Amino acid sequence: MSSPRAVRKDALKPLWRAAALLRGITWLFAAGVVLAHAGEYASTVLAWVTIGAMACWTVATSVYYLRRSKVALWFTLLDLGVCCGVMCMSRLVLTHDQLTVQVVPLVPTVWVTAVVAVGAVRSGMVGGTVFGTVISAFNYGVRGYFDTDLTRDFVLLVGVGFVVGLASTTSKQSAERLAMAMRAEAATAERERLARTIHDSVLQVLARVRKRGRELGGEAAELAELAGTQEVALRALVAAAPLESTANGQADLRPRIQVLATDRYQVAVPATPVLVPECAAAELAYLVREALENVDRHAGDEARAWVLVEDLGDEVVVSVRDDGVGIAAGRLDDAEAQGRLGVARSIRGRVAELGGTATLETGPGQGTEWEVRVPMRGRNCG
Repeated sequence: MSSPRAVRKDALKPLWRAAALLRGITWLFAAGVVLAHAGEYASTVLAWVTIGAMACWTVATSVYYLRRSKVALWFTLLDLGVCCGVMCMSRLVLTHDQLTVQVVPLVPTVWVTAVVAVGAVRSGMVGGTVFGTVISAFNYGVRGYFDTDLTRDFVLLVGVGFVVGLASTTSKQSAERLAMAMRAEAATAERERLARTIHDSVLQVLARVRKRGRELGGEAAELAELAGTQEVALRALVAAAPLESTANGQADLRPRIQVLATDRYQVAVPATPVLVPECAAAELAYLVREALENVDRHAGDEARAWVLVEDLGDEVVVSVRDDGVGIAAGRLDDAEAQGRLGVARSIRGRVAELGGTATLETGPGQGTEWEVRVPMRGRNCG
């Protein structure tokens, strides 16, 4: 199977091949038009020189577009300039009557439509529309008048640019989604492999140490508790979903919270992804980790904590509750007055930057509960 990078790189190759093929076919048409009107031009020699230059440019651009993994914007602009210059050559090749009365096709005729496709493939709908407008403007300028036929050409050129640009944009987005799916699949496969390895070795050893330590008692019991804590944390780590961001910069909050579970800290998350801005996911995970560290330092040795993540559609709610000693009334205010901002001020400040709110409920002997609410489309925290 192709790698995610190769998928993204190859997404536009069919469109570039189509643009090169279009340029070749339209050059043959332009050469046929010159052949049909060769004896009527003001300068037949210049007409054939122009056709020769167009052939050279067709080969050069086709080689460039088909071989480059990333097409430079400056080259597409140069391509546009060359096509406009070739159109201007028609002022020297065609007679005045051919330009205005007989309406003989310009020397490049439909050959210039290929550059509209190029702009669309390179820069999407905007690029295709702009390139189509520029070519149409030169068509009006070279002819020197406006009529329904030229306006029809304008509509067709801009329409082609828009449609091909839409196809280009859709191809890139589809390739990005496919690449993300492939990365997620690879990460899941690797995680499952590691989980099997860890389960067959490390987890079994930790479980054995925990069981034997409790049987022996004394200092061995303390080691058993540490082994049990690490066993729970390791199980949560291998069970959590891989960290992955979407194409629009969103991330699933769940795995960042799941890895914080231990035998003292229980974590509950929804069954479906909780997508928030990537920076918000990182900040919320940091806040939960900070709150749990505060439980470990101040809530008491036997305190337990529960973390709950809820997806309410327009906002995500993260609750961290413990059954520890709680915080005495006025203690936080006294700490702030003494210049010690502490975890409460830190959490509230970070949540405010995300455009959310943080509520603290506590009391002596009643434990502590943080409730953080953040909009699903939070402020830019980058």
